[in-house]
Amino acid sequence: MKKLLCITLAICCILSLTACGQTQEDSTAGFKPALDTGTSCKITVAGSYDNFEALEAEFDRFNAFYPNVELNYVKLDDYNNMLGTVLESNDKPNIFFTYTWMIGNEQYDPVFTHTEDLSDPSLKLNLDCIRQGLINRDADGHVMLIPVFSRTYGMLVNNDLFEKEGLSVPGTWTELMDVCEAFQSKGYQSPMMGYSRDSSSSFMNTIAYPLFTETLAENPDALQAANELDPSAGEYLRPALETMEKLIQNGCVDMEECNKIEDNYTEVILRFFEGDVPMMICAGDTVSGTKKRESQSEAFTKSPFKYTCAPIPMTEDGAYFIDSPSVEFSVNKDCEDLDMTNEFMRFLISKDELNEMASKKRLLTPTADMSFDPVYEPFCAIPADRTISPEVLGITDPLTVQVRVAAFKVGTGELTVDEAVKMYGSFE
Repeated sequence: MKKLLCITLAICCILSLTACGQTQEDSTAGFKPALDTGTSCKITVAGSYDNFEALEAEFDRFNAFYPNVELNYVKLDDYNNMLGTVLESNDKPNIFFTYTWMIGNEQYDPVFTHTEDLSDPSLKLNLDCIRQGLINRDADGHVMLIPVFSRTYGMLVNNDLFEKEGLSVPGTWTELMDVCEAFQSKGYQSPMMGYSRDSSSSFMNTIAYPLFTETLAENPDALQAANELDPSAGEYLRPALETMEKLIQNGCVDMEECNKIEDNYTEVILRFFEGDVPMMICAGDTVSGTKKRESQSEAFTKSPFKYTCAPIPMTEDGAYFIDSPSVEFSVNKDCEDLDMTNEFMRFLISKDELNEMASKKRLLTPTADMSFDPVYEPFCAIPADRTISPEVLGITDPLTVQVRVAAFKVGTGELTVDEAVKMYGSFE
């Protein structure tokens, strides 16, 4: 089983790096309308974002082909709880946000009764341009949701600080320890920082989750136990917790300074833009807000610097690339104007359009062309055998809760590693 799982993951990783060279439709050929370009109709996309300028820009690009199609984005309040109700209403959307964690959750079973199988060949969607580890297929091979953005875990790196101090961005655990020590000797109070006020999105989880995921990828029995919240799985979590704890104990992270950061989005970004933090631990969702907030930071406006998002090298062999979908789109098969809805999806699901949208939102593109945005380019150097897709592995949401809470409690000193290991399966 272990060998089979490793082979499967390796194949997915290789496909993820080569897929866009094998597309059904060469993106350089451009989009060619398949319906009457004079068609008049209305298409609504429902989601949880407050605004979605990147998608609205795609509406404008689509209107160049279909000028009489009215496209709108609407935010649903209390999205997760209201989605099922809205899909049953008279004002149902054509396209809506979905997330992999909804699959298998009884609360969302009614939602998936409305979703179209996007792998249907008649739709001619170019799924090949998406990294295959991001695509969730059911037992019958159906695709009910397609990623339009992806996410990973890493750190914002102030490249100018590294250059100023004559240091290189670390690629291994030893190099990370050495770099942190070097920055400390040069007067930097906290070489690494991150959000630490709450378990949700804390930097502790950003460190521990990739390490635990890699352990589970190597041991199918451990994965099963962890998903079943079996307390015995806590031992598999131990190495990740110990590594995370060591990072703090070695002085790489000053917890008092981190606790001053009030949220894991705007405040993390603005603190990083002060220019005295070499490495800011965060997820890709946080990185997405950097471009807009450059002008909001007085410090960055006065003294701008080059920065990138890089993987955190938590082992001697380097870092892991946890490749997960962020936002996914599903099509309501019961909506009006389904043909034009699918035509818009055919337009959107291409290397060029997905990259364009990801660039505007500054989220990680789901295509293989990750160098499209230089901010994420460091992830291109991670080899395929160190790329892990949790959705391929079958990691469930309850499992992630255990890691998130355990890492936070150990990082803040509320629990010892031994105590957290024994409590696996009981965290809420």
